[in-house]
Amino acid sequence: MGIAARRRVSSTLPDFPWDTIAGAKATAAAHPDGIVDLSVGTPVDPVDPLIRRALDDGSRFPGYPTTIGTTELRQAAAAALTRRYGVAELGTDQILPVIGTKEAIAGLTSTLGFGAGDTVVIPEVAYPTYEVSALLAGATVLRADSTVQIGPASPALMFINSPSNPTGKVLGIDHLRKVVEWARQRGVIVASDECYLGLTWEGEAYSILDPRVCDGDHTGLLAIHSLSKVSNLASYRAGFFAGDRDLIGELLAVRKHAGLIVPFPIQAAMTAALNDDTHVDAQRERYRVRRDVLKTAVENAGFTVDHSEAGLYLWVTRGEDSRTAHSWLAERGILAAPGDFYGPAGTTHVRMALTATDERIAAAAARL
Repeated sequence: MGIAARRRVSSTLPDFPWDTIAGAKATAAAHPDGIVDLSVGTPVDPVDPLIRRALDDGSRFPGYPTTIGTTELRQAAAAALTRRYGVAELGTDQILPVIGTKEAIAGLTSTLGFGAGDTVVIPEVAYPTYEVSALLAGATVLRADSTVQIGPASPALMFINSPSNPTGKVLGIDHLRKVVEWARQRGVIVASDECYLGLTWEGEAYSILDPRVCDGDHTGLLAIHSLSKVSNLASYRAGFFAGDRDLIGELLAVRKHAGLIVPFPIQAAMTAALNDDTHVDAQRERYRVRRDVLKTAVENAGFTVDHSEAGLYLWVTRGEDSRTAHSWLAERGILAAPGDFYGPAGTTHVRMALTATDERIAAAAARL
């Protein structure tokens, strides 16, 4: 039986969003001064030499790495969460490295054993991979930003994202505490995507594992962390889960069978990155400067910047359809991401990334 006669998994998924803006990309690329690509939040700054040396040293290891990761890596991740974000000390059995957080999120619903008949809650405006995670497992997706919207149902899994991609919104401590309390009352697992926690510009952002949020009890809670943004390691595919040791143990057991293993040299590089805050602080300041330049420019061009208190994006609007604003920007050689990528509630906004060189950010500001 050929694949044409079988159920195609891809048919259950939405169109890959980046494929839908090829025309706008061509328009932006035709600008005489070249394209300013603010669509994908991909780092452009150098990887710190300290990390590259660790990668090279790790490349000497000839054997198989372990799925659980080295003790040194897990200790470094736990210490970094405490040092950088105020998380209470975690045991090494509460950390699990993953091959980039997109892979980990996409497989999380099915890896936890959920599927048809289960409901997965995702934010109303959300990183598309949360929805993909539910759909790959055959689960039902519910978009909701508050527990009130969920009603009497007891979902299997809830994804939250603070600071948010794409909006940059930060959930307050009272909101997070209510989510944790509600989830425990109903037996819901909470997966908190915290990949932008280290890039907060206004106020304070909190981990779901912060004792001020969960009272030191990590039951039913998973935090998802990435080194792509804070350490410029997007090409390394370097992330990790942290939290409930029983959930970490279950994810480990399944991932061992599936061969989902972070390569040893990447583990070594991650360890070095997590043990050093100097490069993280320097990168944060680069983004802060770019944010100030771009935010001023888009506001002077008549856009309103909503939320965007944290993260690597400006969530902007002129009150019109996102594709209209997207085209307007493309005509000026600026490629952004239309808000409809992130759900029906995003159709009047555009996401503009800060991940371009100082020169390209300045070029975008001049065109605006």
